Order: sequence, then structure tokens, then C-alpha cells
Amino acid sequence: MLRASLRQVSAALKEGRVAPTELCQRCLALIKSTKFLNAYITIAEETALKQAEESEERYKRGQPLGILDGIPIAVKDNFNTAGIETTCASNMLKGYISPYNATVVQKLLDQGAVLLGKTNLDEFAMGSGSTDGVFGPVRNPWSYSKQYKEKSVPKPHPEDEESSWVITGGSSGGSAAAVASFTCFAALGSDTGGSTRNPAAHCGVVGLKPTYGLISRHGLIPLVNSMDVPGILTRCVDDAAVLLGSLAGHDPKDSTTIQDDFKPFELPNLTDVSKLSIGIPKEYHAPGLSSEILALWSKAADLFKNAGAKVVEVSLPHTPYSIVCYHVLCTAEVASNMARFDGLEYGHRSDMKDSTESLYAATRREGFNDVVRGRILSGNYFLLKQNYEKYFVKAQKVRRLIANDFVKVFRSGVDILLTPTTLRDAAPYTEFIQEDNRTRSAQDDILTQAANMAGLPAISVPTALSERGLPVGLQFIGRSFQEKQLLTVAKWFEKQVQFPLIQLEEVKRHDSDVFQHQKSASFS
Repeated sequence: MLRASLRQVSAALKEGRVAPTELCQRCLALIKSTKFLNAYITIAEETALKQAEESEERYKRGQPLGILDGIPIAVKDNFNTAGIETTCASNMLKGYISPYNATVVQKLLDQGAVLLGKTNLDEFAMGSGSTDGVFGPVRNPWSYSKQYKEKSVPKPHPEDEESSWVITGGSSGGSAAAVASFTCFAALGSDTGGSTRNPAAHCGVVGLKPTYGLISRHGLIPLVNSMDVPGILTRCVDDAAVLLGSLAGHDPKDSTTIQDDFKPFELPNLTDVSKLSIGIPKEYHAPGLSSEILALWSKAADLFKNAGAKVVEVSLPHTPYSIVCYHVLCTAEVASNMARFDGLEYGHRSDMKDSTESLYAATRREGFNDVVRGRILSGNYFLLKQNYEKYFVKAQKVRRLIANDFVKVFRSGVDILLTPTTLRDAAPYTEFIQEDNRTRSAQDDILTQAANMAGLPAISVPTALSERGLPVGLQFIGRSFQEKQLLTVAKWFEKQVQFPLIQLEEVKRHDSDVFQHQKSASFS
């Protein structure tokens, strides 16, 4: 049951084959037995069981609130949750309990979803490995899979074996690990430059970044207001569509959301792709792209071509400038957003009492890690009076050119763009931390951040296992507000590639009644 899709588990709940409390208890038991993954910061056991009991009563009365009623979900720890600690994995917000729910959290609760807990991340969502939070790094569940272990060279010493685990990607690594390890059926992440799609690719799950403005940002602790989007992590594309239908739409508390009503949709089973035009952006053949991922990207293009779709090479000429442009804009907005954490209103406050200025300085020094402080410093440099035109304004102009590149390509008749999500499969933790956060983020965001700058919807779909037995994902980018078309194509692709199910002993133990081995990937 823990491996079922949202629609399957919803049907099982309606038919009484499983009770919400039983489902919740099984997920909580699995969270405890996979604690070594460090996917969760806070486990809201009492709250979750109470919500599950309320759901059970509704099912007994035959009045479920919807498809999500009784289904356990997890939320990244940068979304405000009333009564449950929200930390952003930072000393600055340790112990902070919000008085209100983020709009997306409230919408899930209004539909009867069971909130299991808050997931781990890079501090204030700044990073691409989920390794820089104050609660420690998140471990990729695939590090403990049968597939990875079979391909790994045995280490001579047990301690070497222990350190061979790989990263989840980030910054929504906790949410991706939670979904991949079957501790929840879906999770919320946030996506500013790829923070949902990157860990989705590394953890073998689906990661959707909707069009900017389709889902409310109210209650998501901001990183970059002009690019932040709540992201969706699920085990299949259909589930992502279900969650999108529950979350999308206008929110009076967020002026950037769409004004029109959003109609939830069911994805059709696409059988004919001959009317589709798939664009392959040549600039995404980026430096550092592994030969393995390049081969999979090429194979995916051939898959569409052989099925009758038109596959064309396209150009997005300003892509090479996008990562630099992204980092200027990102740090500038970070500097502005982080100014609110001064030790006066809420969050950490230093004991320094010499002066107000020294209180500010000490609070921020103690509360923020080096990564956050470094980005604040860079952002304030770009916003200095003498630098504002030279960096910030110029970056805004380049951002417009990047967005226009996408507009031109889609106007030329291309329906969907197909690109890699990451440059390679997940790196071992010991290798990943050899480079600093800024270098890593510049490398890891290179294929994903342009969609955020243009405000376009994008989805990472697990495609195959690498030679090391680790997941590799490919990315589809669609036109603004054309999520239905994007997800329909992604669903067709998902069906063709038949990505294998992770084989984890922990899950096998907890879900032995329905444990089945899925076919190996036919695509790799």
C-alpha cells in the first residue's frame, strides 16, 4: 500500500481496504526506521494521528473531503505551519512556530490530507545538495537500494562503506527522500532555481515546478520573490497532476497569483504523439554534462521521433549567460529578504547588549551559516549605488532576453522542450563537500534555473538508472500555464521508459503484503 499511487490509495480508503489511521501509523513507523536518511526535521506524530482519526470518521460517514482525504503528505520546512515548528534548517528560526499556515498547506489540510511532518533542506533553501542545513545532510535512499549496492565496489573497511552514501540534491532533498523512501505519498518542496527538480532527478521521483503565479507563495518563507514557486514531489506524473489540481488557483493573500479560476484536470492517456513538436535546445549541451546523461537525452529524443513526433534542434542563445544573471538577481533578492531576521521581531536573538547595531550583527552572525551570510554580502554589493546599474539592472535586462528566447521558440511551433535535469547522477557526499556551496550551485542549477527566470512550468521525470545504479531524470519545459499539455507529454514518456522501483529492505519489511518487484528499466 505504501507504494500505491494517490488515486489507488484513495480508492482503497473509500473501499475500506485500509483505514487512514493504519496508513498514517505505517508511514510513521517507516519514518522512524529510516531515520538515518535524515529526511525529516520535525515529525508531527500527534497531529498526524489526530488528522487521520478525523479522516476515518469522515470515511465512516461516507463524506470524504476529496481525493487527498486521509493521505499522508510531508512539507518542506520553509513553509509556515500553524502549531508545528518552522526552522528553514537554520539556527535563526530554531523553535519558531508560525501563527498561520501557508496557503498550500491550508489547501492540503482543507482536503483532508494528513501532515506527517516537515522535511530537511539546505539552510533557507540555499544550496543544491541538502547538505548545508543546521540539522545535518540528507541521505539519498538510493544509497541503500539493492540496485546501487549491486553496482558498488565493496569497500575494504566498514567505515568506508558507511561514508559511500550519495546526496539527494537540493534544496528540497528532504521532501524528495521522503517520497522516494515511501514514508509519504507526496511532498511539497520549493523551486527557485531547480530546488524541486534537482533532488527529484537524483532521488528517482517526479518533480514539478508550476508556472510562476499558478500556486500561491503566501506562507512560503521567501528566498527570491520573483522566482520562488511551491514545487510538487510525487512518485508518478498522475500524482503530480492530482496535487496541482488541489493547490493551484488565485489567492487573495498573494498578488502574484493568477486571477482566473483553475480547473483541476485528469491527464488523458496520450497514444498519438505525431502532432507534437519537441524542441532540443543545443545550449543545454553544457560543459560538465556526463556522456551517460547525454546518451539518455539523445535516446529520449529518438523515442519521440520514432513514435512520430517532430523533434527539432532549437536555440536559446542567451542560455550561457543565465547562470551568472541568476546569481546576481538571486543574491540581490536574498539580501533584501534576509534583512527581516534582525533578532527583534522573531527568531534567534543574541545576548549581545552593547548596542542595537552590535545586537543585529551578533544575531545574524550566530543565526546564519556561512552560505547565507555570503549570499547576503554578494547581494548587498550588487545593490550598492555605484553597482546597481552595472549589475542588478543589467541582469534584469538579460533576464528579459532569456525569457524572450523561450517565447520565440514556442512561437515557432515547438510545444515542449526536452533537456537534462542534472549534469550527472548523484555525487557521493564526501566528494560533493569538496567544493563550496556557491560553486556547486552554479554547476547544479545550470540546466534548471532558466525556467524560473522565464516563469515557465517544468517537470523532471525519472528516466533510467546510471551505470552506478542511481536515478537519472530528464526535464520537460512547457509554455506558461500549459501544465496539462506538459504533464500529458511527461506521462506518455514515463510510461515508455518504465523506470524501476527502488528496492529497499526497510520498505519491504513494512509493506510486505504488497511488495512486488517492478520490471527493470527498459530504457537505460
